[in-house]
Amino acid sequence: MSTIVITGANRGIGLELALQYKARGDDVIVLNRGTSDVLSQMGAEVHSGVDVTSDESVADFAHKMAGRQIDVLINNAGLLSRETLDDLNFDRMRAQYEVNALAPLRVTNALRANFKPGSKIAIVSSRVGSVEDNGSGGNYGYRMSKAAVNMAGANLAIDFKAGEIPVILLHPGYVTTDMTGNSGGIEPAVAANGLIQRIDDLSMATTGTFWHAEGYKLPW
Repeated sequence: MSTIVITGANRGIGLELALQYKARGDDVIVLNRGTSDVLSQMGAEVHSGVDVTSDESVADFAHKMAGRQIDVLINNAGLLSRETLDDLNFDRMRAQYEVNALAPLRVTNALRANFKPGSKIAIVSSRVGSVEDNGSGGNYGYRMSKAAVNMAGANLAIDFKAGEIPVILLHPGYVTTDMTGNSGGIEPAVAANGLIQRIDDLSMATTGTFWHAEGYKLPW
């Protein structure tokens, strides 16, 4: 049994990750801004009211985790709004940068004492953060924040290498969730299953790489 920590697990992909890890017998700890009856009923350890954009809130969670080993940390919390060149709402863009780019770094750093050699760190990113793969433009805040978190993940892979803690960046696909307005073509359960497989396969040989949930590497 492994201890899995997931951010933003009260709905969508995060909820499915929690459900599937719990179903296979892992110890699941989630930190959300809101509450979740589903998670509580399934036996997950739920930490509500955690704001991943707040140093104080994340530090308080880390204090509660003192002395506990984390086998897998999944930075899943995300925010999407859609800016175009004709609608550059910089406040919305900053909010996405806080949640999508800075929060995974903040949470990972706060929990450094909980990792051991062999622990794994996953960041749910998006292929829209790939510079090489960008063929459609738009979504300025989301694209830029995901490109930034890809760099954060690449940096973390280097910094955690000596501690034998691999890091992976993950694209779940275009998933049918509230974030996408339920317009995606992939069900959350399918995406979550693919992400879990990629995390299971993660090793020091593949640390610092960017993967699609379906099992193929993505370009930076």
